[in-house]
Amino acid sequence: MPRHHIRVQAAAVLASAVLMAAAPAAYSAATTHAPNSQVRHAAAKAPQDPGSEEIRAQFDLWQAALATGDPERVADRYAPDGVLVPTMSNRIRTDRDGIVDYFEQFLAQKPEARITRSVVSVLDGNTAVDTGTYRFTLTDENGSERTVDARYTFVYEKKAGNWLIINHHSSAMPEG
Repeated sequence: MPRHHIRVQAAAVLASAVLMAAAPAAYSAATTHAPNSQVRHAAAKAPQDPGSEEIRAQFDLWQAALATGDPERVADRYAPDGVLVPTMSNRIRTDRDGIVDYFEQFLAQKPEARITRSVVSVLDGNTAVDTGTYRFTLTDENGSERTVDARYTFVYEKKAGNWLIINHHSSAMPEG
């Protein structure tokens, strides 16, 4: 191997070690999408960190809450100080009352959501992000269905042993 390649690799390993020492959680999160990176192995998740499937399962719990038709049950999936930037409203909801209010309106459309793409980033044992796209099927009072493709970000935090949504952003796809 040429000497300049060895020096470049050594510099990359040294820079990785410095970054990991300075901010291990941020570094780990930043490298989770670099599957061929040599430094990915050095920033491996701690055993207590949740896996991607555990985080993706939180969406299923949210969807099950939607299926109840009860806005209070849906709001239970959010932290007390959770923030919702909803798909079908221009108003940001920053407390439980606002989240319940949004879902009172939204659940009237009998929403069913299906993820079409999910990218999970585990930040640490108590924090994770699921970002992607989903498709809502909405049914009006006459039984007519329509779909809305949207992108989403769920930020989860584990509090008292339960994963709660601390931030949820959803917006309709601009090219839909």
